[in-house]
Amino acid sequence: MRHPLVMGNWKLNGSKHMVNELIAGLRHELSNVDGCDVAIAPPFIYLDQAKQAISDSHIALGAQNVDINLSGAFTGETSANMLKDIGAKYVIIGHSERRTYHKESDELIAEKFAVLKEAGLIPVLCIGETEAENEAGQTQAVCARQLDAVLKTMGAPALKGSVIAYEPVWAIGTGKSATPAQAQAVHKFIRDHIAKHDADVAAKIIIQYGGSVNDSNAAELFSQPDIDGALVGGASLKADAFAIIVKAAAKAKKAK
Repeated sequence: MRHPLVMGNWKLNGSKHMVNELIAGLRHELSNVDGCDVAIAPPFIYLDQAKQAISDSHIALGAQNVDINLSGAFTGETSANMLKDIGAKYVIIGHSERRTYHKESDELIAEKFAVLKEAGLIPVLCIGETEAENEAGQTQAVCARQLDAVLKTMGAPALKGSVIAYEPVWAIGTGKSATPAQAQAVHKFIRDHIAKHDADVAAKIIIQYGGSVNDSNAAELFSQPDIDGALVGGASLKADAFAIIVKAAAKAKKAK
């Protein structure tokens, strides 16, 4: 059975005080929770501090991005080897904010995926459609195209041990969330699309939902058969709200 993963994407938020305070709260709230993997992705500058703060806990460290280069004259970038050296386990790539604001292409994101796999890190590959694409009925086509950038260059076996995060762009930070039925339909499509290449990989891969996930809607989302946890934005900045989401994922796993 797939083990759900709930990961907090802190985005451009944080301070030294906030890192210690939030992680202390998470450690307290989640001390007796099992049945769900948990990770946090602070800004790069706080990764080392966060790693120290989560030591001896079951909270894993994630990063929000990575460069395709391993070293050299690439000012401002961070390599996969550096992230591994500092103790990261997961790395988010392909987030819609990177695709939109930094013009990252499907091809570049596939390169990042390859670099992370080579380094032994776990890619969290974000895919999802914009509001206009959703309204035009292009959700499946967009998700397939974004997945195919990896499938066609590396093959389905590369997805083994990786994570997919379906994040409808129109639901990120807007307060809107796909209904559980809408999200499940897309998650099933994603799993079926991967299964065309490798049924075993498709059955085992973690597919998270992301997009205004909060402590009110998490339980209903996680009750769906193909939703394996969440990539959480704003709600991950509050220990009590994030803990409720994690507990909902753990409870849903037991019920499935």
